[in-house]
Amino acid sequence: MSEKKYMTIDGIPVEIEGEKNILELCRKIGIKMPTFCYHSELSVYGACRMCMVENEWGGLDAACSTPPKAGAFVKTNTERLRRYRKNILELLLANHCRDCTVCENNNKCKLQDLAMRFNIDGVRFPNRAKSTKGDDESSVCITRDAGKCILCGDCVRVCNEIQHVGAIDFAHRGSNMTISTAFGIPLAQSPCVGCGQCAAVCPTGAIVVKNHISDVWKAIDNPELKTTVQIAPAVRVALGKELGLPEGENVFGKIVAALRRMGFDEVYDTTLGADLTVLEESEEFLSRIETEKKLPLITSCCPGWVQFCEKKHPEFLPNVSTCRSPMQMLASILKDQNKNSPRKMFHVAIMPCTAKKFEADREEFKTECGPNVDAVITTQELILMIKESGIMFNQLQPEAVDMPFATTSGAGVIFGVTGGVTEAVLRRVSANKSRTGLLEIANAGQRGNDGIKEFTVPYGERELKIVVVSGLGNAEAVLDRVSAGEHIDFIEIMACPGGCINGGGQPYVGKDGTEKRSKGLYEVDLLHSIRRSEENPVMTGLYRNIIKGKVHELLHVDYVKENKK
Repeated sequence: MSEKKYMTIDGIPVEIEGEKNILELCRKIGIKMPTFCYHSELSVYGACRMCMVENEWGGLDAACSTPPKAGAFVKTNTERLRRYRKNILELLLANHCRDCTVCENNNKCKLQDLAMRFNIDGVRFPNRAKSTKGDDESSVCITRDAGKCILCGDCVRVCNEIQHVGAIDFAHRGSNMTISTAFGIPLAQSPCVGCGQCAAVCPTGAIVVKNHISDVWKAIDNPELKTTVQIAPAVRVALGKELGLPEGENVFGKIVAALRRMGFDEVYDTTLGADLTVLEESEEFLSRIETEKKLPLITSCCPGWVQFCEKKHPEFLPNVSTCRSPMQMLASILKDQNKNSPRKMFHVAIMPCTAKKFEADREEFKTECGPNVDAVITTQELILMIKESGIMFNQLQPEAVDMPFATTSGAGVIFGVTGGVTEAVLRRVSANKSRTGLLEIANAGQRGNDGIKEFTVPYGERELKIVVVSGLGNAEAVLDRVSAGEHIDFIEIMACPGGCINGGGQPYVGKDGTEKRSKGLYEVDLLHSIRRSEENPVMTGLYRNIIKGKVHELLHVDYVKENKK
């Protein structure tokens, strides 16, 4: 039996159990160390120096980059450290645009929080920063403001290390250092795929979700427009905490009620579009299995992944499913149904994803009547709209969505978690339609928040090799394996780590929050009386009447053709 090892922090012996750094040991005993640049899933950068500790010899060590040492003594809260941290904060504030009251990150800003925590009541140095918001409005997904950047490097590391996109990096040196695209080109012309993970980790509001709230309010207030809205599956378990309810709680009914109070004419659930996606993608998958052509089939629900494929791996575009995303499927049907109406429809999609803003703006999803989705707002934007409306969200009585598309399945709901699309497709193609069959599929290997999950399932006389991926860096690793000759039948790819529940437009959470959101969606699935998409009775009516003869026109898209164009 190995001997236990301890390190003493502020006079408290702490057992070392594989922690990578002193910072993790501090958190283990309830000490909240101040940090800007530390994220457990990113490489250690050690730039901000806020997490310094005082060692037994009087020296200072960065807690994030110093491994624990048995028998060592450190202090985290001394007069010297407090003075040191206040100096850092003052220097950061001197080079930071301090228009806090009009900042999108007001009350969510880590610099603001730490300035309050350390009682910064004045800055001795002249302020040399001003807002640069508006200098680059090229992206439809995110907005950058270099005047608020503190050079923590979080955005650079998540873009390069987790997503392998490489759209931004450090430029210049010394006091002229900035975060920039290559050669300072507009963000829309860079490799950026709009995933929004840079905005999710930014501590100060230097990168935020592009705000389209005003466009939505104008449409609601316009009596000549019929405003309709759809709500993505992942939104229902990510919105509650910001409005006084537990993390991961299903608040879908309350969201519907809030949207009606805000003035929307009709409210729908994107889960119906997910059910359609399951049926169409399953047929496509089985067709490719039979012909052994264009394998692996790669999912097309995630617009960040589709853009990544177009920009970095166009050789895999023939493998990408021709199915439109659930958002576009539902929007296409709604707009098609309304095209002869005298009252024009303005359709809004509430999404967990910043890249959906780009998808809505793509030319292939526009008709002679305009775009299928007129505006995309993220979960974060919806929270702002609810607060602006003065709605006491936690007191709302849940309401149901509008007919005729109110019936959905649990299979469509789990699209919000990594592995959810795969599980929904497996439910569709499996010959075992019993309750036991559902349990077997649930344990096949697609659940959990690991970045890469791979397993095999029996199908007829063969085994299907399936890989579930979240995070574009992981996607690239799997694509490299396919390029090297490895056979895979089906790949689900979501750009954001953990899937849509951690989309760039969601309130940011760590590992515990991710698990609660996943659990919340799986609980919604369990409570559905219909758990397979093909068992949804609305599907029969859609195929026989509403989309008869227009299935390919309304539900499919050719990314290969568009890319060549």
